[in-house]
Formats: sequence, structure tokens, C-alpha cells
Amino acid sequence: MVATTTARLSLTRRPRRLRRTEAIRSLVRETRLTPDCFIYPLFVCAGEGVRREIPSMPGICQLSVDEAVEEAAAAKAEGVPAVLLFGLPDEKDPTGSAAADPDAPVQTAVRALKRNLRDLLVMTDVCLCEYTSHGHCGIVDGDEIVNDETVMLLAQAALSHAVAGADVVAPSDMMDGRVAAIRRTLDEGGFDRTVIMSYAAKYCSGFYGPFREAADSTPQFGDRRSHQLDPANVEEALRQVELDIEQGADIVMVKPALPYLDVLTKVKERFGRPTAAYQVSGEFAMLKAAAQRGWLDEPRVMLETLTGIRRAGADMIITYYAREAARLL
Repeated sequence: MVATTTARLSLTRRPRRLRRTEAIRSLVRETRLTPDCFIYPLFVCAGEGVRREIPSMPGICQLSVDEAVEEAAAAKAEGVPAVLLFGLPDEKDPTGSAAADPDAPVQTAVRALKRNLRDLLVMTDVCLCEYTSHGHCGIVDGDEIVNDETVMLLAQAALSHAVAGADVVAPSDMMDGRVAAIRRTLDEGGFDRTVIMSYAAKYCSGFYGPFREAADSTPQFGDRRSHQLDPANVEEALRQVELDIEQGADIVMVKPALPYLDVLTKVKERFGRPTAAYQVSGEFAMLKAAAQRGWLDEPRVMLETLTGIRRAGADMIITYYAREAARLL
């Protein structure tokens, strides 16, 4: 039976009043998602006019430097203020020597981006996994990733990025002491203003699969459990973040994002530092695949997930959805 218009509950508070229209909902919205909090990852390779779509990441491509500049310019015009560069060298070796090559794709792209898009914030990933022939994040001795020797190479790679003009270097390797070594090397090289964004709480996750195809960085043997965080641990992540801050990290990151929103919240609440979250390749591919099958409303769930990451404490979000989300917002 339909209630008559004369039937009224005696309610002092009616929360639905503030949900009645979009204008009211917007006015009282607690979490603001805006394009200026997005960082757009780009995969840079050698050559010219190269734009190779990555099968597991629809719409995302490996780009030559000229195409990367074009893609970054389009993102900037849509309101995305920053890019994060990953390199795809022509040749790899056991020590990842191309990581510090001033003429490698990342360093070349940094110079081109700063020359053509002066207001763009250029960030660079610092790791060896894209550059080593074995696909691991450092120098390998037998089955062991050697920590301290790897850190020295990472510091030199970071310095080469700063020399090229990078605004932010982002070590993602999870070696012990790498933030301190990079900070010292940058400062001694005259780059004390270069920002370090540390992948501080980077978990050993199954969500990285598509990235490893994109960056050609799948380990040839073993895995990365020796240095990436155990997905079951929170306190360990907080200790790691604290160490990176003590060593000079200006921005700390939690990666992946959605499976670790609780960690993201704890990091932001405990340390209060600028905090990034990486919506990784597997999170992106998962939504794309479901949307392609008609199982999800992609624009809606894209914005919902990004809002959730922001609500959990992220000041900035690294996402392959940066351009799509910016256009909608």
C-alpha cells in the first residue's frame, strides 16, 4: 500500500536533504577529485614515430620520445600536471648499465619534455629491472640480488635523470639505503632541489603483470619477494616509510593502491607527508577488461576507484586513467 501524503515521521534530522540534488551533493562533498592530483605514466622507447599499444593495457602505448612529448602535451592540455617516465632501452646487460646512459630513452625524453613543455612536472622511475638482461631490480650474484652495489648504480641513474632536467626522481627498487644514497649523490652533484618520491611501501603484488609486459621487465628466474613487502604486513610498511623519510624522501608512495587502502590511510595519518598512491597496471587492466565485456560502467567505476584512493589519503595518484579521468572531470 502506498503511504498517503499526510503520513509524516517526526524526524529532527533528515540526512537525505543533503543528497537531493547534484548541486547540493557537490557542495557538501568531502573528497575532491581533480586532474591536478594525477600523474600520468609513460613508457619511452628509442626510435621515432613509435606508438605500440600494449595488449594487456588497452589505450596505453610504448612511445618514442617525439610521441611521448605529444602525449604529455595532450595530457597537460587536459589538466594533468605531471608525467612519470619508464625507459625501454635497445640493449640490456647484467648490470643495467643503460639506466645511467645520458642518451637513453628516459634521459632523452626528459630533455625533450623540458624543452617543449616547460610547465610540465617531469618525474622519472629509478630502477634497474627495465635495463637488466635478467629482469631483476639490481645486480645478481647467483640467486641473490646484491644490495649495496645495486644502490650505487641506482644513485648514478638518478643523477643522470637530474642532469637531464628531471624535477622528481622516484626510486622503485626497494633496496635498503637507496634513498640516502640518491639524496647524497644528488646533493653532491649540485641537484639539492631535485625531489625524491620514494616507492616506500611497495608490495610484492600480483597486480604488476601488465606492467612487466609494457616495460619488458619480467624476471628471468625467481621473483621479488626478497625486497618487496609482504602483502600481509602493515607495521613493516610503516617502518619502511619512516626509514625513507629519515633518509631524505620528500614524497612517499604506497603501491599498489586499491588492495592497500588501509596502508595508505595509516601512512598519511602517521607521517602527514605528501603521499602518492600508484593505481598499477593490473588495477587498470582489470577495469578495462570488465568494461570491454560490458560488466562494468567504466567511467563510473574509474572515477569511483580514483575517489576511493584519494579519500584514503593520497595527495597524488599515479594512474593510466589520468587523461580519461581528467576529461570527465
